[in-house]
Amino acid sequence: MILGVVRKARPNAFLTALKPTPRPLTPRPLPVNGEREPAPSRKIMLSQFFALNDDHRAIADMAQTFAREKIAPHALDWDERKHFPVDVLREAAALGMGGIYTGEDIGGSGLTRLDAVLIFEALAGGCPAVAAYLSIHNMATWMIDRFGDAAQRGKWGPGLTCMDLLASYCLTEPSAGSDAAAIKMKARRDGDFYVLNGVKQFISGAGASDVYIVMARTSDDGARGMTAFVVEKDAPGLSFGANERKMGWNAQPTRQVICDDCRIPAANRLGEEGQGFKIAMAGLDGGRLNIAACSLGGAAAALDKTLAYMGERQAFGKKLNDFQALQFRLADMAIDLEAARTFLWRAASALDAKTPDATQLCAMAKKFVTDAGFAVANDALQLHGGYGYLADYGVEKIVRDLRVHQILEGSNEIMRLIVARRLIEQK
Repeated sequence: MILGVVRKARPNAFLTALKPTPRPLTPRPLPVNGEREPAPSRKIMLSQFFALNDDHRAIADMAQTFAREKIAPHALDWDERKHFPVDVLREAAALGMGGIYTGEDIGGSGLTRLDAVLIFEALAGGCPAVAAYLSIHNMATWMIDRFGDAAQRGKWGPGLTCMDLLASYCLTEPSAGSDAAAIKMKARRDGDFYVLNGVKQFISGAGASDVYIVMARTSDDGARGMTAFVVEKDAPGLSFGANERKMGWNAQPTRQVICDDCRIPAANRLGEEGQGFKIAMAGLDGGRLNIAACSLGGAAAALDKTLAYMGERQAFGKKLNDFQALQFRLADMAIDLEAARTFLWRAASALDAKTPDATQLCAMAKKFVTDAGFAVANDALQLHGGYGYLADYGVEKIVRDLRVHQILEGSNEIMRLIVARRLIEQK
């Protein structure tokens, strides 16, 4: 879509809708192994380790402009009303953000993981919750593109990339979170159908989404007994729990996904039986980068708000930014964000290159960046004093939204476990 033409056009070409040349739909084999105004208008800082080229900057500028004009002005209202802005998400999709790293033959933009983290950082400067849902939709869309056969890619891909169809990812259950291989949802083969029974928990977009990537158990053989399925919203036996009352992420719904003799065609199975765990983990490598980028963008926006506030607020006869102790805190916040950004770009580049350490680097980056992002946002609230605790200033919302990033897409404790296991295996 429009993002996809960035390789051939200058930034103003984003305003012109261009169609990619269609290519035949083909199945893709499974892998063997599993300085502007404050954000979102602020330009992403350049790292000496990863120098962005003109295309990267054009992509980031486009996403920042969209966030500044379409998301940021409404973020506090959406949060207060718990409004899910589907219309705005579809406007983002019209710019190519519904399938950022999905194949152009099904309407995707065909960009890289590095491009994606630039986009999600920029969008999160407007609202981390909206950016985070879009990141999940992109992950689920990529899973169909990557692991689906020609019929599946053709059936769901075009609708997902333009976001006429919304997608959710369903792995976690009430009794299986970090221990993903312990899921209990069953999928029983019944002729040309599968019958699913069980409950998924904490599902972003549930009830609003049209397509659900569901992991279910087709045998009792641990991780090897998991299989992935595409479940459509109107499937018989599919229902949803109440919208959860949450600390943050109020601009997207979170519900249980309940399968009670949910009957779906066997043609909706994604990959072969027993390949679900590998498919789920492959999706999460990129998902962890995306959610880390959302933390980075939210934290950068909080820092920008703090810089503006401290330049105006006075205490003891001086502006807050004249106090050296507070200047040092600002410097530490900026240093931490730049270190996080560099690490994130490094991990995204490794995933693009499919290096052997890509999964480990994605886990490292997810842990490091989400921890740093929450810490910076929390410091920003503290530097605002009592005003930071008020909703009107927007900082407390960022703190609430970013807290969950240390839990989802694999908790940060699990990220450390992944890293430790890889280190031990390498000895």
